[in-house]
Amino acid sequence: QKKITKLTSPMRLKSFNLLIGLSIIFFCPHLVGEDKIDIWDNKKEISKESPSNNNLSIQKKQNINSSQTLKALEKIEIQDGGTIIADEQKVYGIYEPANFNFSLNMWTTTSAEDFRSSLKRLNKIKLSKLSNEILEAILFSFSYPPNGMTEKEFVNLKIDWLVRNNRVELIESFLKQNEQFDSKSKAVQYLVDSKIASGNIKEGCEKVGFIDAKIKDAYLEKFKIYCLIFNKKKPEAQLLLDLLREQKQSSKFYDDKINFLLNVSDKTSNKINEKNLLNFYLSSITIANFNYQPTKKTKPEIWKYLNAANLIKLEDASDKQKLKELEISANNGQLDKKKIFEIYKQIPFNLNTLITAKTSYKTLNESDSRALIYQKYLLSEANEKKIEYLFLLEELFKKSELNNIYSKFLSDRIEEIGIENLPKNYQEIAFSRILSDEDLLLGKVKYNDKILHQSKILKYFVEGESKKKVQKDIDKIFKKINKNKKYFVSARDLALADALIKDGFSLPSNFKYEELVKKFDVPSNLLKLIENDQKAFLALKIVEIIGEDEPYQLDSETIYFVTNLLNKMNLVTIRNKVLNSALPLRT
Repeated sequence: QKKITKLTSPMRLKSFNLLIGLSIIFFCPHLVGEDKIDIWDNKKEISKESPSNNNLSIQKKQNINSSQTLKALEKIEIQDGGTIIADEQKVYGIYEPANFNFSLNMWTTTSAEDFRSSLKRLNKIKLSKLSNEILEAILFSFSYPPNGMTEKEFVNLKIDWLVRNNRVELIESFLKQNEQFDSKSKAVQYLVDSKIASGNIKEGCEKVGFIDAKIKDAYLEKFKIYCLIFNKKKPEAQLLLDLLREQKQSSKFYDDKINFLLNVSDKTSNKINEKNLLNFYLSSITIANFNYQPTKKTKPEIWKYLNAANLIKLEDASDKQKLKELEISANNGQLDKKKIFEIYKQIPFNLNTLITAKTSYKTLNESDSRALIYQKYLLSEANEKKIEYLFLLEELFKKSELNNIYSKFLSDRIEEIGIENLPKNYQEIAFSRILSDEDLLLGKVKYNDKILHQSKILKYFVEGESKKKVQKDIDKIFKKINKNKKYFVSARDLALADALIKDGFSLPSNFKYEELVKKFDVPSNLLKLIENDQKAFLALKIVEIIGEDEPYQLDSETIYFVTNLLNKMNLVTIRNKVLNSALPLRT
């Protein structure tokens, strides 16, 4: 209100009224008569899932992070002894906890220190796809914080995790569903920076331009002003800039750059500002012949923008020290690895050196030797020669401890040539260099009724088969397996049997489940978590157990005790995801 009372003169009042009108149009496009535009792309929903519905969604490759979410403005209520109590304590998240068999109190029986320690360990592990999905469900279901942890620390840990793992879409969803929280400025700045760093300012402006007007942040407002200029709406930009200045949220550097872009001034400072990515971006587009040399201290978001905008160049191919620095940056993941191979092509060699490359590379420095062999590979036509130079190049990268630059490059080149097109003596080693794609679908389920955990009983979990039909299959397949006197009941079979019992199916009386499971011990420390009703913490420990592996890569006993624990805590949604990876035979 203080800011508004300053606008007392007719001219300023007129400007202010115009500003209000423009703000309504700019920030509230849904008032034009259409439904509110959901720029968060979080439209996929999963209903409160029965075991069969949940697994049918997996067959369609629907991620756990597309689950139904709570509306931020709805008051969350909890059931307590038959009485519904409206709870005023703030909770932060994205997903409705019931979608994963959790509740708002999922953390209240877990100590803050136990939660911190487990999350710290997980941050050091490169989790598998399913491990990450489960972790996201645990972290971002609406809930109260662990015992002994403040709301502020709890939400800060969530935002830190999202930023560390570059989960832009989840940050967008979090901002949508949580109006005010302590780390909001950090989340908004990261979101804006991700748009700038991608180099696609048009797309960034389209998305950020429709962010809910309730989200107020100086960094975001500055980017919106630039977007108005980018979209040739300079009068609107000027009005918003005036308001930003009124609120004393601008800066001398920002004013200088925006005034230049608005043509208010015809010159601007040549100083490159690295305080944040927006300032750096404004520097890059306003300084003629912009030239910036990144260092080890350069921020990751600036590296991303430099890559996207193709602003990293080696002007002098003879500058070996600079090339070495760029190679190290690429190996550390700061610089696009393709840039190194582009530079290698620019390094000049005389004809004789190229002809005798197999021996002459030994007389050159490490960077030049790699560049020479790379050029020799490009000049080769026969597949035998190509693969020979590719493996030699691999040795040179390993020698300089720059493996990260080359492993994906080598894999891609081998796939381009084709294993079948290589000499037989190279095929086995070449195949071992091809990197697997962790994001590939597991494949279509192939049912095998000779093995219990691969049988069509799984249709209940995979395809949503009716319970009546599945019960008939259970009776038929268990009878068939019982006739096979040589059949060995594996831990995977018991994992399936345990899930069927949990879901209310009847197993044949001659299947001695209780006797069979006695040889498998479930870790007592994990059983203790069940006794203490630490549902969320148990799920977090299971993420630690699965870790870098997908469930199908785990040994049978681990699969059994993981699913058994999930059954005991009634975490059937997560259990079904584990079963769908671990049990079926897929083609």
